[in-house]
Amino acid sequence: METGGLPGGYPQGKLADNRRTASDGGPPRVDMRAGGRDGAMTSPEGASAEEILREAETRLKQLSIESSRAEWVRSTFITEDTEAVASRATARVMEATMALAKQAARVPGLVPGTDTERQLRLLRLSLPLAAPSDATSAQELSALVASMEGTYSKMTYAPRGASTPFDLQGLSRILGQSRDPAELADVWTGWHSVGRSMKPSFTRYVALANRGAQELGFADTGAMWRSKYDMDPGAFAIECDRVWAQVRPLYVALHAYVRRRLRETYGPGAVPEAGPIPAHLLGNMWAQSWELIYPLVAPPTSGAGVDLTKILVDRGTTPEQMVRYGEKFFVSLGFDPLPASFWTRSMFTRPRDREVVCHASAWDLDFEEDLRIKMCIEITADDFQTIHHELGHNYYQRAYRHQPFVYRDSANDGFHEAIGDTIGLSVTPEYLVQIGLLDRAPPPEQDIGLLLARALEKVAFLPFGLLVDQWRWKVFSGEIPPERYNAAWWDLKRKYQGVVPPSPRSEEEFDPGAKLHVAGNVPYMRYFLAHLLQFQFHRALARDAAGSGPIHRRSIYGDRAAGKRLQEMLALGCSRPWPDALELLTGERAVDGTALLEYFAPLQRWLDEQNRGHPVGW
Repeated sequence: METGGLPGGYPQGKLADNRRTASDGGPPRVDMRAGGRDGAMTSPEGASAEEILREAETRLKQLSIESSRAEWVRSTFITEDTEAVASRATARVMEATMALAKQAARVPGLVPGTDTERQLRLLRLSLPLAAPSDATSAQELSALVASMEGTYSKMTYAPRGASTPFDLQGLSRILGQSRDPAELADVWTGWHSVGRSMKPSFTRYVALANRGAQELGFADTGAMWRSKYDMDPGAFAIECDRVWAQVRPLYVALHAYVRRRLRETYGPGAVPEAGPIPAHLLGNMWAQSWELIYPLVAPPTSGAGVDLTKILVDRGTTPEQMVRYGEKFFVSLGFDPLPASFWTRSMFTRPRDREVVCHASAWDLDFEEDLRIKMCIEITADDFQTIHHELGHNYYQRAYRHQPFVYRDSANDGFHEAIGDTIGLSVTPEYLVQIGLLDRAPPPEQDIGLLLARALEKVAFLPFGLLVDQWRWKVFSGEIPPERYNAAWWDLKRKYQGVVPPSPRSEEEFDPGAKLHVAGNVPYMRYFLAHLLQFQFHRALARDAAGSGPIHRRSIYGDRAAGKRLQEMLALGCSRPWPDALELLTGERAVDGTALLEYFAPLQRWLDEQNRGHPVGW
């Protein structure tokens, strides 16, 4: 999910995260000029704290509503006109926010820890990109970001033997389905060439973005991003390393098992017995999630599992009925039903008469009750779970609607995605029995297959989720200079993920640019946090759930006590430091990887058995 920059100001959708492809359009293209005519604030240059916050609560909120509505129209009716209208509306919000952020940075005498100081600090941090004050540099920065995102979005490549080129979605499909290592290497290399022309623009973007961040009082853009987490930027980086150290042994065990099984498939000439795994063999363009290679690594005795797709299709389930199941989950926790407008204004299916963005997302168009989801729902198990996830965003949005506008966002940017995925973790076989979609849950001996499939998605992602911003932080600080951009990227990929490219890469390449979030200036640490927090949330909520059994088989469906605790935390928005929100829900004040380890404990034991006598690590 990408939460954008403003508090609650952009549609909350599920990125999770490579599923968003070039066809989704990437981050909004915006004009970074600090104070365009239509978006200009009415507060004077030396505005007081009260004037700035009043402007945020009125004019900024109204501009954000207009932008949300324009973006909804663009996403559900794609034309050049709707794209132009949405782009301008988004630019007005960004311009207004930049003006307020710079005013907030100049307010003297603020007392740390007070409500006023917190709101002004969040305003300063509400944009992921700060433009320099002079108009020429601001316009240049805007053009650079638009150019990089445009290069990414327009990229296509014709694999060997193909008569026409493929976009990222088509190339990713080949990468997930082909079992020909030569074809996989060709597709991987073809897509990664997108960064070559991007490197000069990225180098200049770094310099200009740092100038803007420094005008807001930060050492560089990376420090500005880390300052969003209610702690010293350096302390936050240390926390990320600490929690990674907790979960790394599970990842290393998964890596060793997958490497051995891939070696059995592709042979010793393609996969080493020990050492890093070639990235192009893992079923994903960035090797960030490995679920598409599950058929190659599945336990031989895992069983067929639950075919939820077949169950839903056989019952004649409609897209709206799929969403009703999700609403029923939240109502069972004590939440109110969704507003009537949700059912008339949401998009559940792909229209036949126009182009739309089908990527699933959750929307809060007026910061009150105009909640919607946008999906081209297919009757599948994946979409069943995605619906529960998206409604998690909607119910979060609704819960904090009584907060001041600046506080209408999640406790930190990892919380919104984590809440949606927490609900997804409760879509268990036991839950399917409770709602009548399954007669009985499968036996425990099938749990390893279920857990392995989930680990290939969730656990495999963790090191990638960490390294993307680790690389950018070092780039912004100057620790990684332009002449080492690509080498440093692959040093981190090898260190954290244990993967290598299919062939040597030089500094003529710019492989970080082959990732949307790098090309489009979208901070990435939120996804690393979300993949940890969701298990911490689930453990806290499911620990006292009715029934028994391991945590991975427990669902909070129907648990009003869990729902009450969840509602109380969601209602805080970002009005309190995120450790306060975490403590309210879990009783803990730090991100803790032991919850993920507890969830996957049966799999860890199984992996250790499978890896006995085989190389582990790289």
